[in-house]
Amino acid sequence: MTLVTHSHSHDHGAAHSNRTRLAVAFGITVAVLVAQAVGAVLTGSLALLVDTAHMLTDAGGLLMALIAAQLMLRPASAKHTWGMRRAEVLAAALQSLLLLAVGTYAVIIAAQRLFDPPEVPAGSLLVFGIIGLAGNIASLVVLLGGRNSNLNLRAAFLEVLNDALGSVAVIVSAIILATTGWAQVDTLAGLLIAALIVPRAFLILRSSVRILMEAVPSGLDLEDVRGHLLENTHVQGIHDLHVSQIGTGLPVLTAHVEVDPDCFTAGHTEAILEDLRACVRDHFEESIEHTTFQLEPSDCSEDEPLPHT
Repeated sequence: MTLVTHSHSHDHGAAHSNRTRLAVAFGITVAVLVAQAVGAVLTGSLALLVDTAHMLTDAGGLLMALIAAQLMLRPASAKHTWGMRRAEVLAAALQSLLLLAVGTYAVIIAAQRLFDPPEVPAGSLLVFGIIGLAGNIASLVVLLGGRNSNLNLRAAFLEVLNDALGSVAVIVSAIILATTGWAQVDTLAGLLIAALIVPRAFLILRSSVRILMEAVPSGLDLEDVRGHLLENTHVQGIHDLHVSQIGTGLPVLTAHVEVDPDCFTAGHTEAILEDLRACVRDHFEESIEHTTFQLEPSDCSEDEPLPHT
């Protein structure tokens, strides 16, 4: 005999709010992108060119994040039983790959320019750097409130934050170029922007891959979960214990729970299930609200041919 229990949690209001934030940030980013692209062509600055390419990935990343936010609003269906909750993870992974590509491009171009820097007009570079920074700050203000909502929003926020730091590097290089005439500073600023991009892009990509590979969420220890479930006096064993993550804020757990055979006749099963649900919901830093527990007599798994974890 088996008993299964499920628990669900959804917040569509937050999803709508996130979509609005992304739409506003996307509009601002596209406007600044056009201005910076013109500036990169007029000045020939590597720093501004890399920052413009970064801004282009910001715009593309925000567009993907916006599409993902829309897809996440779709309800579950017979074909997609979790809805489109994984869209945010895929969008974050694609954004991080774009950022890594921009960082690699910057390093290659900088290596070519470091010993033969082109002439860059410092005044124009400063103007376009300030325009870029103003747009980045406006986008950051819009995204600030939702940056921790999910991986999608976090990736978008980090992209814009990195670009804001890139704009600061452009401004500083313009000032140094104007006051000292040191032409290599523009190339070094381009390398600095790349150095800001790559580590954060790698962290986002790693988080995305962990979710897609159904790794245990970073805030949970599987053996710790198993140990707490075994603290129930009626539980004799736990096997086929799996904890993964569908998307940000949606960890799921499934387990086969071996209990005393007498529990099925003594009426303990409901109490056991409630205790197990409360354990994984309230005890750990990462609350697990969607759970599936299969209760079975402790002697029924002895003939089970499949390996258990």
